Amino acid sequence: MAIIETEATLHEAHRDNHTHRDVNGGWLRPAVFGAMDGLVSNLALMTGVAGGAVSQQTIVLSGLAGLAAGAFSMAAGEYTSVASQRELVEAELDVERGELRKHPKDEEAELAALYESRGVERGLAREVARQLSRDPEQALEIHAREELGIDPGDLPSPTVAAVSSFGSFALGALLPVLPYLLGASRLWPAVLVALLGLFLCGAVVAKVTARSWWYSGLRQLALGGAAAGVTYALGSLFGIAVG
Repeated sequence: MAIIETEATLHEAHRDNHTHRDVNGGWLRPAVFGAMDGLVSNLALMTGVAGGAVSQQTIVLSGLAGLAAGAFSMAAGEYTSVASQRELVEAELDVERGELRKHPKDEEAELAALYESRGVERGLAREVARQLSRDPEQALEIHAREELGIDPGDLPSPTVAAVSSFGSFALGALLPVLPYLLGASRLWPAVLVALLGLFLCGAVVAKVTARSWWYSGLRQLALGGAAAGVTYALGSLFGIAVG
């Protein structure tokens, strides 16, 4: 009895605490990385322009143009990429649907062989495949998951991808411009706000990864700062050469 109670206790503890992070990142990963992309690219653009010793108006205009161009580019790219991926998946699903309709027994045998290859006894594998194949839509879903690695009921939306990419990139790209819009006349407040945003984005990424928040934050701050430093130096160099 003691053994049974111990096993039951362990089972309950395991059930209550057996949780995992979303390894696919859900909405968090694309949103954070979109904002981070906007931050780094627009900060680098603005520091590069500022390195050429141009007017404040030119820096602000460059930042706003970079925001708009980058956000629309990200949205268009995401929409095209996700739409193409979805069309490819749907075409493969149509092929699989046709095979299930034309050769149901062959597909059932294929599914049974798959389960058998994973260690299920032959008789049980055949019975499981037979029962699962009775519903064509369920059979399609199982074949899609096992053969294509996809869930037919959870295909990505091109529109959602485009809108989220546009919004997150625009939000990130706005941070370096914001100090100028609020009255700043020098570059350093924009750089400070952007680097703080990069640190926060990196810290949020730690929600997806197994790294500590300060490590992820400092890493992203260092990468963004390096990009800004290089573009500023190039802007200064080209500004002198052109001048």
